[in-house]
Amino acid sequence: MAHSSSWLTTCSPWSAFATLAALMTSALVLSYASSSFLNRQAAYEYDDPSSPDAESPPSAVAAAGALVPRKGPGYPPVFAYYITGGRGDCLRVTRLLKAVYHPRNRYLLHLDAGAGAYERARLASYARSEQAFLEYGNVHVAGKGDALDGRGPSAVAAVLRGAAVLLRVGQDWDWLVTLGAADYPLVTQDDLLYAFSSVPRDLNFIDHRPDSKTHHVVVLDQNLLQSTNAEISFSSGHREKPDAFELFRGSPWPILSRAFVEHCVAAPDNLPRTLLMYFSNTLDAAEFYFQTVMANSPRFRNSTINHSVRIDVPPPDADQQQSRYGTLVGSGAAFAGRFGDDEALLQKIDEEVLRRPLDGVTPGGWCARGSGEEGAAECAIGGDIDAVREGAAGQRLASLIAGLVGSGACDGCKS
Repeated sequence: MAHSSSWLTTCSPWSAFATLAALMTSALVLSYASSSFLNRQAAYEYDDPSSPDAESPPSAVAAAGALVPRKGPGYPPVFAYYITGGRGDCLRVTRLLKAVYHPRNRYLLHLDAGAGAYERARLASYARSEQAFLEYGNVHVAGKGDALDGRGPSAVAAVLRGAAVLLRVGQDWDWLVTLGAADYPLVTQDDLLYAFSSVPRDLNFIDHRPDSKTHHVVVLDQNLLQSTNAEISFSSGHREKPDAFELFRGSPWPILSRAFVEHCVAAPDNLPRTLLMYFSNTLDAAEFYFQTVMANSPRFRNSTINHSVRIDVPPPDADQQQSRYGTLVGSGAAFAGRFGDDEALLQKIDEEVLRRPLDGVTPGGWCARGSGEEGAAECAIGGDIDAVREGAAGQRLASLIAGLVGSGACDGCKS
């Protein structure tokens, strides 16, 4: 049997059923995400005051219109953040939001189906408690959590749905950043905006490499079919790699351009849809999907930078806390992942890198004059949201990105 069709078949009746169920579900997922973008229909329920479905008084609408970030030459970019967590992650998601907050950006907070209604309500309450979030109206909370397993295709489906919502609430952003509750920034948002200001807006920062495996395990992700979290099931069968397209894999935490996100959500051609169906019963689909779409797309394969400007947190060592901190900060990366419960390391980053006050947002050039400076307790609203005040970390990140941009496009892609 030709490889191009072998991915539609599996090695046992059980795995054949898994494939059929996943194919049907993935088609529904893509249709759902696409319709929410193209028809501007709500893809999530919201329970926060900044909901795009909520009715706002005229004064609030006028204020929001006056605070739209200016775009164009000479102005910083705009990031859209999809921040996700699970059961027990409410406080960590809130802390991460405050660490990466900037009035120019847009934020969607999502707790998966493992979290209860109380946790979601609590997260929405935190979003209401910060004056900046209310004033600038750029923080949204998903009122219903997606069922998912991070090892399965449901993780990809959740990102696509979140991206569809972010496209709906505002198409003024330039890049999509996906973060988990265990992640944390290594630079301020001013530093990030400064470093990306001179970067072409069509570039995608996506770690990728050709997949070397000849066979892949078949899995069934029941989270695509239900509303409560479930672990993925494994088949005893395998399937061969296709010859219709090349498989690529890499970090599941890329920084994607808006144009590429629109391409994946709206699926103007068959490639995103075909690959979504292919990976709908693949283990660790989040490490494959965006990389493979990018590498096989004539439009986007030459707009990739083989780096996600992210670093993994070194393993904990009680005797080398300072060394771990130095490794992270000295890397020049924008984000680090899998911090665990290392409060001491997070606190050090808050104090020495972000200058973030206890329970406050990271200050920046957008703070009103006289606030947000070193030693200030709070960052007062009312400043210029287009102002950027970079530091040494921003210059290190800009240097890293300049080197990456100059190194070329997709590694291993077809020309």
